[in-house]
Amino acid sequence: MNEGITELIGRRLRELRAASGLSLDALAHKSGVSRSNISLIERGQSSPTAVVLDKLSSALGVSVASMFEAAEVPVAPSPLARVADQPVWSDPASGYVRRNVSPPGVSPLQLVDVVFPAGQRVSFETSARDADIHQLIWMIDGAMEIGHGSDRWQLASGDCLAVRLDAPITFHNPGAKAARYLVALTGAGKP
Repeated sequence: MNEGITELIGRRLRELRAASGLSLDALAHKSGVSRSNISLIERGQSSPTAVVLDKLSSALGVSVASMFEAAEVPVAPSPLARVADQPVWSDPASGYVRRNVSPPGVSPLQLVDVVFPAGQRVSFETSARDADIHQLIWMIDGAMEIGHGSDRWQLASGDCLAVRLDAPITFHNPGAKAARYLVALTGAGKP
């Protein structure tokens, strides 16, 4: 990738906002993220937290994974996504690291590899989305506590949880070592 991840997120946010026909003020109102913060993110001058990315993606009707995709997919997109070309981002608040694994523009399924630090928690409070997004969370290593609305689950290595992005969701690693899991999303396309 020729640009840094902060610039990629900023460019992608600008493109998604324009495609939705929203002004900075309108997106700020819809997402609950300040206009100045959105402007800084769009200019690549601020790295948003996972919670801010969730608020923005929810307001735009896309998944957080969509915030890491190139807007223009080649006419004949490659079915191969080399690991060196997969966008990697670290949440400045919790330190969790996500890698978008899927080749862009080839499949309606998005795969995200996550490494979640010990003791950390991230809560996504947004629940209503314009898109009907489903996700599977498959634990590869370690353990996670996942909350979805009023439901709570303890996931261990090998467990898989299916949820819709229609309620607040919390990810917590109660363990003493990092956890790793794969998220598979469907219905998370671009506007």
